[in-house]
Parts: sequence; structure tokens; C-alpha cells
Amino acid sequence: MIELKDLNKSFRTAAGLVDAVHDVNLRIDDGDIFGIIGFSGAGKSTLVRCMNLLERPTSGQVIIDGTDLCGLGRKQLREARRGIGMIFQQFNLLSQRTVEANIRYPLEIAGTPKAEASKRAAELLEMVDLADKARAYPVQLSGGQKQRVAIARALASNPRIILCDEATSALDPITTASILDLLKRLNEQLGVTIVVITHEMKVVEQICDRVAVMSDGRIVEQGSVHDVFLRPTSDTAKRLIEPSQGALTIDNTPNTLRLAFTGEESGAPVISDMTVQCDVMVNILSANTENIGGKAFGQMLIQLPDDEAARQRIRAYLDSRGILYEESAAVPPAEPVQEEGPREVRAEREKLEDAAVREGSVL
Repeated sequence: MIELKDLNKSFRTAAGLVDAVHDVNLRIDDGDIFGIIGFSGAGKSTLVRCMNLLERPTSGQVIIDGTDLCGLGRKQLREARRGIGMIFQQFNLLSQRTVEANIRYPLEIAGTPKAEASKRAAELLEMVDLADKARAYPVQLSGGQKQRVAIARALASNPRIILCDEATSALDPITTASILDLLKRLNEQLGVTIVVITHEMKVVEQICDRVAVMSDGRIVEQGSVHDVFLRPTSDTAKRLIEPSQGALTIDNTPNTLRLAFTGEESGAPVISDMTVQCDVMVNILSANTENIGGKAFGQMLIQLPDDEAARQRIRAYLDSRGILYEESAAVPPAEPVQEEGPREVRAEREKLEDAAVREGSVL
């Protein structure tokens, strides 16, 4: 189990002190696939690097299976890190080594005999469907294949935890889906706990059990993926869940409802029935359906009529059907929605996180 208690991480820069992670409290149970999602500069990469102390927290605790990593000495920390694998966005493979040698590398560092390390590498290549690439070099592989090698390398020392820092953001959608399927299969087969850092809601929807939403260094919302998708409470979650980029949103369109459909209702003719029962026409602004945990979930933005009596009938109908909905303000806000956090602080945090990822090392 992973527990983060009152976790803070600050960086001192020329512009002043930047709080990349602020007062984070989080619990991730054994065997979970846990997503941490947010926009660029939210503090996600810094947070995940605090979990294995690649970034040492300014204050707070990182407790893995009852042990506070922040209180360990250097030797003890190295030993604890063998139980935590990490997968990076840019793969971080050694170009001069073959695929098999890349996978053997963490075992060699740990002093594992070469024959045993080679056997383990062969097993992992079978597991990630790359048995025929053992003698290839990274330059000969596609992006998806490189990430599979990185996953195999992260599994080399039989870790209990795998940390994925934007592991699919450099891949195309089809390859991303295959990598996520692989991670889910490994979770089911090995029981390994997986923490996924991402800015893409589709990644969370496809494989995660639970999710935490980050904004400006803080956890602003957390819960099951199902609940966050159907009942987002933070502005960040609502923006991440919008049906499509550039679509009309409940925040910038007056007199709209956002409907959230569960698996049972997503195929029902709700809008058709509502127009008949309420004797009113509505305008559908946008809609989509997602597969979450093998079930279909949908959302729809509809524009309500100007007549308040008609709007009341619509609300009553939705309440009677048990359909979740969220209503916009009657008039648009006077001021445009501002981006999260001071611009200079966000920019500084993004630079720090980008630099940290580029300097990432193999555990």
C-alpha cells in the first residue's frame, strides 16, 4: 500500500519559491491501477517522483507497506527502490545495448548472475510480446516496442509497484491502447500496483480503478473513475471530461444541462422520451459515450428552452428517471475563465517537471 501524508515539494528558483506539490494526502491500495490526472504544470510528475524519492519531499511522508521512505538511509532506500519500477515518457533505453541487455541492466546493478538475469529477461520479453526482438537495438524499434522494453525492464526485479510517468503520451492512439491493455494484463496476472500519471482522460477511463485529479500542486478531487466521470466536482475534472476539445461546455453556454448516463441508460432513448413527456424541444449541443471498466457511460450537453416552466418539467423528468445532471448558470459569466494558478508559477513548474523527466534514471 502507498500512503502519502501531508506531502509537500518546493523548488527555489530565480522567480522565488515554487510549490510544485502542496499538502497531498493520498492512499493507493495494493493491486490498484490508480490514475493521477491533471493539465500540464499541475505537479503530477513531481508527485510521482516523490513516491520513490527521485525527488525528496520538502516535508511529509511517503509510506510504502508501512515504511516511511523519507526516514531511510541511502542503502535502505536503494533496497526499497528495487520494489518500485518506473516507466518514463521517453523510454530512457540505453542505445548501445540490445533489448535483452537493457532489460538485464537493473539486475546487473543489483548483482544478479548473468545467466539468471538473461533467463529473467527472456521471460519478460515473452510477457511483453517481444521475444523475437532480444538481439535488436532500440533504434530498430517502434515507439510502442520501445515502451514494451521499458515495461519489461521495470518488471525485471519483480517490483510490487510500477510508476508510469506519462508512459503513453508520446505514442499514437492505437499503440497507446495496446500499451494500456498490456499494463492491465500485467496488473491482473502479477498483482502489481500501477500508478499512472497522465493528462488524458481516456487513459484513466481505459485501465484505472481510482483516480485523483491534480491542479496547481494540489489534489482537488479523488474517487472511483465511475464516480468522478459521472459526478465531477472540481473545475479541472469537468474540463478534462468534456466530450471533445473545442466543444461547447456547460461553463460557457447559458441554459445548458450536462446529462450523465450510466451503463443501463446509455442506450435508452432518453431525449426522445423526454421531449414527448415534457412536451418541449431541446437542442443537443454535443454528446459522447465512453467505455469505463467494460461498461458504457455517456454524457450529453443539451440547451434548455427559455421558458422556466418547461425547464422545470425537464428537471422533474430527469429526477424521476434517476439521471444525473448538472445545470449551467442562466447567463454566461461576466469574466472569462482564468487559467489555473499564476502564469509565471505554472510556467516555472512545467520547466521543472520537464527537466526532471529528462534527467530520469533507471532504478
